[in-house]
This record gives sequence, structure tokens and C-alpha cells, in this order.
Amino acid sequence: RKRLSIFKSNNHIYAQIINDEKGVTLVSASSLEKSVRTEKKTKKELAERIGKEIAKRSIENGIKEVAFDKGKYKYHGIIKILADAARAGGLNF
Repeated sequence: RKRLSIFKSNNHIYAQIINDEKGVTLVSASSLEKSVRTEKKTKKELAERIGKEIAKRSIENGIKEVAFDKGKYKYHGIIKILADAARAGGLNF
């Protein structure tokens, strides 16, 4: 199974799908991308946008089943919003 890894800093949110067998990032989305950066949104709205975008890009690449890796973060707030948006976008975890 591929791994959906989440990282958040004080200002930005990053999500990437990783193939651990090869050690390669297959798909990524973050709040630093030009299309996302130009929009003025709250952190919660950004998390939802990144979740939908990572789901869309991974399904385009044929990845539907992932393992969710929330890292050191608790499963609430921005992390939960991103995960729910990714599930709504079609990812299974």
C-alpha cells in the first residue's frame, strides 16, 4: 500500500503519496503551489482544498488505496479536515 503522509508548518500544509518500497514520492500537493497561494483562504479551507487536490491527483495516477500517516499530529482540526476531504475525493484509508 502507498502512504499518504501529512506535514503542516505554522503557515503551510503539505500532503504526499509515497511508495515506501522504492522510496519515491508519487503525488504531492501543498499550500505553496501557485494555484492555491493566490487564493485568500483560512487554514481549514486550505486543508480541505489540499485534501481534494491530493485525492484527484492520486486517482489520476491510478492510486485509490492508501495508508494514512498523520505523523506526530493528533487526528483533529486541520488534519481531520484534510483526511475527510481526501476520502470524499475518492481515496480509501
